[in-house]
Amino acid sequence: MKMYEIIRQRRLAKGMTQEQVAAALGVTAPAVNKWEKGTSCPDIALLPALARLLGTDLNTLFSFREEMTIQEISLFINELSKIQETEGWGRAYEAAMEKLREYPSCDLLILNTALWLDGAAILSGVAPAENIKTVSDTPRNIPPAISDETEALYRSVMDSSDEQIRSQARSMLISRYIGRGQYHEAEELIESLPDKSQVDKKQLEINLYISQGKIEEAARAEEERLLAAAGELQTILLGLLDIALKEERMADAEYIAGVSQKAASLLDLWEYNSYVAHFQLYMAAKNRKECLKILIPMLKSLTHSWEISQSPLYRHVRQKKTKSFGPEMRQTLLEIMQKDEETEFLREDARWNEIVKEISRE
Repeated sequence: MKMYEIIRQRRLAKGMTQEQVAAALGVTAPAVNKWEKGTSCPDIALLPALARLLGTDLNTLFSFREEMTIQEISLFINELSKIQETEGWGRAYEAAMEKLREYPSCDLLILNTALWLDGAAILSGVAPAENIKTVSDTPRNIPPAISDETEALYRSVMDSSDEQIRSQARSMLISRYIGRGQYHEAEELIESLPDKSQVDKKQLEINLYISQGKIEEAARAEEERLLAAAGELQTILLGLLDIALKEERMADAEYIAGVSQKAASLLDLWEYNSYVAHFQLYMAAKNRKECLKILIPMLKSLTHSWEISQSPLYRHVRQKKTKSFGPEMRQTLLEIMQKDEETEFLREDARWNEIVKEISRE
Protein backbone atom coordinates (compact mmCIF):
# COMPACT_ATOMS: atom_id res chain seq x y z
CA MET A 1 0.00 0.00 0.00
CA LYS A 2 1.35 3.41 -1.01
CA MET A 3 1.73 6.38 1.34
CA TYR A 4 -1.22 8.28 -0.16
CA GLU A 5 -3.46 5.24 0.36
CA ILE A 6 -2.29 4.89 3.98
CA ILE A 7 -2.93 8.59 4.71
CA ARG A 8 -6.48 8.37 3.38
CA GLN A 9 -7.19 5.03 5.07
CA ARG A 10 -5.88 6.19 8.47
CA ARG A 11 -7.70 9.54 8.23
CA LEU A 12 -11.03 7.83 7.54
CA ALA A 13 -10.38 5.32 10.32
CA LYS A 14 -9.86 8.24 12.74
CA GLY A 15 -13.12 9.83 11.50
CA MET A 16 -11.37 13.04 10.41
CA THR A 17 -12.00 15.26 7.40
CA GLN A 18 -9.28 16.59 5.14
CA GLU A 19 -9.97 20.05 6.59
CA GLN A 20 -9.38 18.79 10.15
CA VAL A 21 -6.08 17.18 9.18
CA ALA A 22 -5.04 20.38 7.40
CA ALA A 23 -5.91 22.54 10.40
CA ALA A 24 -4.01 20.28 12.80
CA LEU A 25 -0.87 20.40 10.65
CA GLY A 26 -1.11 24.04 9.58
CA VAL A 27 -1.54 23.36 5.87
CA THR A 28 -4.42 23.81 3.43
CA ALA A 29 -7.17 21.28 2.73
CA PRO A 30 -6.20 21.17 -1.00
CA ALA A 31 -2.68 20.15 0.07
CA VAL A 32 -4.08 17.18 2.04
CA ASN A 33 -6.27 16.32 -0.94
CA LYS A 34 -3.17 16.17 -3.17
CA TRP A 35 -1.42 13.90 -0.62
CA GLU A 36 -4.32 11.46 -0.77
CA LYS A 37 -4.39 11.51 -4.57
CA GLY A 38 -0.65 10.84 -4.76
CA THR A 39 0.03 13.97 -6.81
CA SER A 40 2.26 15.41 -4.10
CA CYS A 41 3.83 14.31 -0.81
CA PRO A 42 3.86 15.91 2.66
CA ASP A 43 6.91 17.96 3.57
CA ILE A 44 9.42 15.76 5.39
CA ALA A 45 9.20 18.03 8.47
CA LEU A 46 5.47 17.27 8.72
CA LEU A 47 5.78 13.48 8.61
CA PRO A 48 6.31 12.84 12.39
CA ALA A 49 3.34 15.06 13.26
CA LEU A 50 1.21 13.47 10.52
CA ALA A 51 2.05 9.98 11.78
CA ARG A 52 1.09 10.92 15.37
CA LEU A 53 -2.12 12.59 14.16
CA LEU A 54 -3.14 9.46 12.22
CA GLY A 55 -2.22 7.16 15.11
CA THR A 56 0.56 5.33 13.30
CA ASP A 57 4.35 5.37 12.93
CA LEU A 58 6.75 6.44 10.21
CA ASN A 59 7.49 2.86 9.12
CA THR A 60 3.80 2.24 8.47
CA LEU A 61 3.40 5.62 6.83
CA PHE A 62 6.26 4.85 4.47
CA SER A 63 4.89 1.30 4.05
CA PHE A 64 8.29 0.05 5.18
CA ARG A 65 8.71 -3.74 5.50
CA GLU A 66 11.75 -5.86 4.80
CA GLU A 67 9.72 -8.88 3.72
CA MET A 68 6.68 -9.68 1.60
CA THR A 69 4.33 -12.47 2.64
CA ILE A 70 4.10 -15.70 0.65
CA GLN A 71 0.62 -14.70 -0.48
CA GLU A 72 1.80 -11.26 -1.62
CA ILE A 73 4.66 -12.82 -3.57
CA SER A 74 2.30 -15.29 -5.29
CA LEU A 75 -0.02 -12.46 -6.29
CA PHE A 76 2.91 -10.41 -7.58
CA ILE A 77 4.24 -13.30 -9.71
CA ASN A 78 0.77 -13.73 -11.21
CA GLU A 79 0.73 -10.00 -11.88
CA LEU A 80 4.06 -10.25 -13.74
CA SER A 81 2.60 -12.91 -16.02
CA LYS A 82 -0.39 -10.68 -16.80
CA ILE A 83 1.88 -7.71 -17.52
CA GLN A 84 3.96 -9.85 -19.89
CA GLU A 85 0.84 -10.96 -21.76
CA THR A 86 -0.63 -7.47 -22.10
CA GLU A 87 2.38 -5.13 -22.16
CA GLY A 88 5.28 -7.35 -23.18
CA TRP A 89 8.51 -8.64 -21.70
CA GLY A 90 10.10 -5.24 -21.23
CA ARG A 91 7.42 -3.88 -18.94
CA ALA A 92 7.22 -7.15 -16.96
CA TYR A 93 10.97 -7.09 -16.46
CA GLU A 94 10.84 -3.47 -15.27
CA ALA A 95 8.04 -4.31 -12.82
CA ALA A 96 10.09 -7.19 -11.44
CA MET A 97 13.15 -5.03 -10.91
CA GLU A 98 11.07 -2.25 -9.30
CA LYS A 99 9.67 -4.71 -6.76
CA LEU A 100 13.14 -6.07 -6.00
CA ARG A 101 14.39 -2.53 -5.35
CA GLU A 102 11.45 -2.06 -3.00
CA TYR A 103 12.25 -5.27 -1.08
CA PRO A 104 15.99 -5.83 -1.61
CA SER A 105 16.40 -8.18 1.36
CA CYS A 106 13.37 -10.42 0.78
CA ASP A 107 15.05 -13.69 -0.23
CA LEU A 108 11.79 -15.45 -1.08
CA LEU A 109 10.81 -12.65 -3.48
CA ILE A 110 14.27 -12.70 -5.10
CA LEU A 111 14.13 -16.48 -5.62
CA ASN A 112 10.60 -16.47 -7.02
CA THR A 113 11.38 -13.56 -9.34
CA ALA A 114 14.41 -15.42 -10.69
CA LEU A 115 12.34 -18.58 -11.17
CA TRP A 116 9.68 -16.57 -12.98
CA LEU A 117 12.26 -14.97 -15.27
CA ASP A 118 13.66 -18.41 -16.12
CA GLY A 119 10.25 -19.95 -16.69
CA ALA A 120 8.89 -17.06 -18.70
CA ALA A 121 11.99 -17.07 -20.91
CA ILE A 122 11.56 -20.78 -21.65
CA LEU A 123 7.84 -20.38 -22.42
CA SER A 124 8.70 -17.51 -24.74
CA GLY A 125 10.99 -19.77 -26.77
CA VAL A 126 14.20 -18.09 -25.67
CA ALA A 127 17.47 -19.95 -26.22
CA PRO A 128 18.99 -21.69 -23.17
CA ALA A 129 19.58 -19.04 -20.54
CA GLU A 130 23.36 -19.51 -20.43
CA ASN A 131 23.61 -18.69 -24.17
CA ILE A 132 22.01 -15.23 -23.90
CA LYS A 133 24.89 -12.82 -23.43
CA THR A 134 24.38 -9.92 -25.79
CA VAL A 135 21.57 -7.84 -27.20
CA SER A 136 22.04 -9.51 -30.61
CA ASP A 137 21.50 -12.96 -29.05
CA THR A 138 18.25 -11.87 -27.44
CA PRO A 139 14.82 -11.81 -29.12
CA ARG A 140 13.56 -8.27 -29.56
CA ASN A 141 10.85 -8.66 -26.93
CA ILE A 142 13.23 -10.04 -24.26
CA PRO A 143 15.32 -7.66 -22.11
CA PRO A 144 19.09 -7.81 -22.79
CA ALA A 145 21.36 -9.90 -20.52
CA ILE A 146 18.37 -11.49 -18.79
CA SER A 147 20.38 -14.67 -18.19
CA ASP A 148 23.11 -12.81 -16.31
CA GLU A 149 20.52 -10.90 -14.28
CA THR A 150 18.66 -14.09 -13.35
CA GLU A 151 21.85 -15.89 -12.40
CA ALA A 152 22.88 -12.93 -10.24
CA LEU A 153 19.57 -13.20 -8.40
CA TYR A 154 20.18 -16.90 -7.69
CA ARG A 155 23.68 -16.07 -6.45
CA SER A 156 22.35 -13.38 -4.14
CA VAL A 157 20.25 -15.92 -2.20
CA MET A 158 22.48 -19.01 -2.47
CA ASP A 159 23.62 -18.30 1.11
CA SER A 160 20.17 -17.38 2.43
CA SER A 161 19.42 -18.21 6.07
CA ASP A 162 16.37 -20.13 4.81
CA GLU A 163 17.52 -23.66 3.94
CA GLN A 164 14.84 -24.23 1.30
CA ILE A 165 15.61 -20.97 -0.50
CA ARG A 166 19.34 -21.64 -0.26
CA SER A 167 19.02 -25.18 -1.65
CA GLN A 168 16.70 -24.23 -4.50
CA ALA A 169 18.91 -21.35 -5.59
CA ARG A 170 21.95 -23.63 -5.59
CA SER A 171 20.00 -26.27 -7.50
CA MET A 172 19.22 -23.78 -10.27
CA LEU A 173 22.87 -22.69 -10.42
CA ILE A 174 23.95 -26.35 -10.59
CA SER A 175 21.72 -26.92 -13.62
CA ARG A 176 23.26 -23.87 -15.31
CA TYR A 177 26.80 -25.06 -14.57
CA ILE A 178 26.06 -28.51 -15.98
CA GLY A 179 24.54 -26.94 -19.09
CA ARG A 180 27.72 -24.89 -19.61
CA GLY A 181 30.02 -27.83 -18.92
CA GLN A 182 31.32 -26.28 -15.68
CA TYR A 183 31.38 -29.64 -13.92
CA HIS A 184 33.78 -28.72 -11.15
CA GLU A 185 31.62 -25.79 -10.04
CA ALA A 186 28.49 -27.98 -10.26
CA GLU A 187 30.13 -30.70 -8.15
CA GLU A 188 31.19 -28.21 -5.48
CA LEU A 189 27.65 -26.85 -5.16
CA ILE A 190 26.14 -30.36 -5.08
CA GLU A 191 28.46 -31.26 -2.20
CA SER A 192 27.29 -28.15 -0.33
CA LEU A 193 23.65 -29.30 -0.38
CA PRO A 194 22.28 -31.15 2.69
CA ASP A 195 21.46 -34.82 2.12
CA LYS A 196 17.83 -34.19 3.02
CA SER A 197 16.24 -31.07 1.62
CA GLN A 198 13.55 -29.88 -0.76
CA VAL A 199 16.07 -30.28 -3.57
CA ASP A 200 16.82 -33.79 -4.85
CA LYS A 201 20.58 -33.84 -4.30
CA LYS A 202 21.02 -37.38 -5.61
CA GLN A 203 19.24 -36.57 -8.88
CA LEU A 204 21.54 -33.58 -9.41
CA GLU A 205 24.55 -35.86 -8.92
CA ILE A 206 23.13 -38.31 -11.49
CA ASN A 207 22.54 -35.49 -13.98
CA LEU A 208 26.16 -34.42 -13.51
CA TYR A 209 27.43 -38.00 -14.09
CA ILE A 210 25.40 -38.31 -17.30
CA SER A 211 26.64 -34.95 -18.60
CA GLN A 212 30.24 -36.03 -17.89
CA GLY A 213 29.74 -39.34 -19.69
CA LYS A 214 30.09 -41.31 -16.44
CA ILE A 215 27.24 -43.65 -17.32
CA GLU A 216 28.22 -46.49 -14.98
CA GLU A 217 28.34 -44.15 -11.98
CA ALA A 218 24.96 -42.69 -13.02
CA ALA A 219 23.45 -46.18 -13.33
CA ARG A 220 24.81 -47.26 -9.93
CA ALA A 221 23.50 -44.12 -8.22
CA GLU A 222 20.06 -44.47 -9.84
CA GLU A 223 19.84 -48.18 -8.97
CA GLU A 224 20.83 -47.49 -5.37
CA ARG A 225 18.04 -44.89 -5.21
CA LEU A 226 15.55 -47.46 -6.49
CA LEU A 227 16.73 -50.08 -4.00
CA ALA A 228 16.42 -47.64 -1.09
CA ALA A 229 12.99 -46.50 -2.29
CA ALA A 230 11.84 -50.11 -2.63
CA GLY A 231 12.86 -50.83 0.95
CA GLU A 232 11.10 -47.70 2.17
CA LEU A 233 7.99 -48.68 0.20
CA GLN A 234 7.86 -52.04 1.98
CA THR A 235 8.21 -50.31 5.35
CA ILE A 236 5.32 -47.96 4.49
CA LEU A 237 3.11 -50.82 3.32
CA LEU A 238 3.74 -52.77 6.52
CA GLY A 239 2.86 -49.64 8.49
CA LEU A 240 -0.39 -49.24 6.54
CA LEU A 241 -1.13 -52.91 7.12
CA ASP A 242 -0.66 -52.51 10.87
CA ILE A 243 -3.01 -49.50 10.90
CA ALA A 244 -5.67 -51.36 8.89
CA LEU A 245 -5.46 -54.30 11.32
CA LYS A 246 -5.82 -52.02 14.34
CA GLU A 247 -8.89 -50.44 12.71
CA GLU A 248 -10.20 -53.96 11.94
CA ARG A 249 -10.38 -53.23 8.22
CA MET A 250 -9.56 -56.80 7.30
CA ALA A 251 -10.42 -56.53 3.60
CA ASP A 252 -8.13 -53.50 3.29
CA ALA A 253 -5.41 -55.31 5.25
CA GLU A 254 -5.58 -58.25 2.87
CA TYR A 255 -5.35 -55.92 -0.12
CA ILE A 256 -2.31 -54.12 1.34
CA ALA A 257 -0.61 -57.45 2.06
CA GLY A 258 -1.16 -58.39 -1.58
CA VAL A 259 0.36 -55.13 -2.77
CA SER A 260 3.38 -55.72 -0.54
CA GLN A 261 3.88 -59.19 -2.00
CA LYS A 262 3.56 -57.94 -5.60
CA ALA A 263 5.87 -54.99 -4.94
CA ALA A 264 8.54 -57.29 -3.51
CA SER A 265 8.30 -59.46 -6.62
CA LEU A 266 8.18 -56.61 -9.16
CA LEU A 267 11.10 -54.78 -7.55
CA ASP A 268 13.20 -57.97 -7.22
CA LEU A 269 13.59 -57.69 -3.45
CA TRP A 270 14.81 -60.39 -1.09
CA GLU A 271 12.39 -63.34 -1.15
CA TYR A 272 11.64 -62.95 2.57
CA ASN A 273 9.85 -59.67 1.79
CA SER A 274 7.22 -61.57 -0.20
CA TYR A 275 5.95 -63.38 2.91
CA VAL A 276 6.18 -60.89 5.76
CA ALA A 277 2.98 -58.91 5.14
CA HIS A 278 0.73 -61.97 4.73
CA PHE A 279 2.25 -63.61 7.80
CA GLN A 280 1.52 -60.43 9.80
CA LEU A 281 -2.06 -60.48 8.46
CA TYR A 282 -2.66 -64.14 9.30
CA MET A 283 -1.16 -63.74 12.77
CA ALA A 284 -3.49 -60.81 13.54
CA ALA A 285 -6.50 -62.77 12.25
CA LYS A 286 -5.42 -65.87 14.22
CA ASN A 287 -5.68 -67.80 10.97
CA ARG A 288 -3.75 -70.89 12.02
CA LYS A 289 -4.08 -72.74 8.71
CA GLU A 290 -2.66 -69.91 6.58
CA CYS A 291 0.00 -69.03 9.17
CA LEU A 292 1.40 -72.54 9.20
CA LYS A 293 1.13 -72.74 5.41
CA ILE A 294 3.27 -69.67 4.87
CA LEU A 295 5.62 -70.24 7.80
CA ILE A 296 7.85 -72.89 6.18
CA PRO A 297 8.63 -70.97 2.94
CA MET A 298 9.07 -67.75 4.94
CA LEU A 299 11.60 -69.31 7.33
CA LYS A 300 13.40 -71.11 4.52
CA SER A 301 13.72 -67.88 2.56
CA LEU A 302 15.89 -66.48 5.34
CA THR A 303 18.72 -68.75 4.20
CA HIS A 304 18.27 -68.13 0.48
CA SER A 305 20.94 -65.89 -0.99
CA TRP A 306 19.98 -62.65 -2.66
CA GLU A 307 22.15 -61.85 -5.64
CA ILE A 308 21.15 -58.22 -6.18
CA SER A 309 23.23 -57.66 -9.31
CA GLN A 310 21.47 -60.56 -11.09
CA SER A 311 18.42 -58.32 -11.43
CA PRO A 312 18.33 -55.91 -14.40
CA LEU A 313 17.09 -53.31 -11.92
CA TYR A 314 20.27 -53.44 -9.83
CA ARG A 315 22.91 -54.54 -12.33
CA HIS A 316 25.47 -51.96 -11.17
CA VAL A 317 24.86 -52.18 -7.42
CA ARG A 318 27.94 -53.31 -5.56
CA GLN A 319 26.97 -56.09 -3.16
CA LYS A 320 29.13 -56.37 -0.11
CA LYS A 321 30.41 -59.83 0.68
CA THR A 322 29.41 -60.32 4.30
CA LYS A 323 28.55 -63.26 6.47
CA SER A 324 24.94 -64.38 6.06
CA PHE A 325 22.88 -63.90 9.19
CA GLY A 326 19.92 -65.77 7.70
CA PRO A 327 20.39 -69.01 9.69
CA GLU A 328 20.84 -67.15 12.97
CA MET A 329 17.83 -64.96 12.22
CA ARG A 330 15.72 -68.01 11.43
CA GLN A 331 16.78 -69.76 14.62
CA THR A 332 16.01 -66.64 16.67
CA LEU A 333 12.53 -66.35 15.13
CA LEU A 334 11.81 -70.00 15.90
CA GLU A 335 12.91 -69.59 19.51
CA ILE A 336 10.72 -66.53 19.95
CA MET A 337 7.72 -68.29 18.42
CA GLN A 338 8.24 -71.26 20.75
CA LYS A 339 7.75 -68.99 23.77
CA ASP A 340 5.67 -65.99 22.66
CA GLU A 341 2.07 -65.83 23.88
CA GLU A 342 0.90 -64.45 20.51
CA THR A 343 2.04 -67.62 18.73
CA GLU A 344 0.57 -70.02 21.30
CA PHE A 345 -2.37 -70.74 18.99
CA LEU A 346 0.13 -72.08 16.42
CA ARG A 347 1.86 -74.35 18.90
CA GLU A 348 -1.49 -75.96 19.73
CA ASP A 349 -1.55 -77.46 16.24
CA ALA A 350 0.07 -80.86 15.77
CA ARG A 351 1.79 -79.65 12.63
CA TRP A 352 3.85 -77.14 14.63
CA ASN A 353 6.37 -79.70 15.84
CA GLU A 354 6.67 -81.10 12.33
CA ILE A 355 7.48 -77.62 11.02
CA VAL A 356 10.12 -77.07 13.70
CA LYS A 357 11.74 -80.42 12.87
CA GLU A 358 11.72 -79.76 9.13
CA ILE A 359 13.30 -76.33 9.56
CA SER A 360 15.85 -77.59 12.08
CA ARG A 361 17.04 -80.32 9.67
CA GLU A 362 18.21 -77.76 7.12
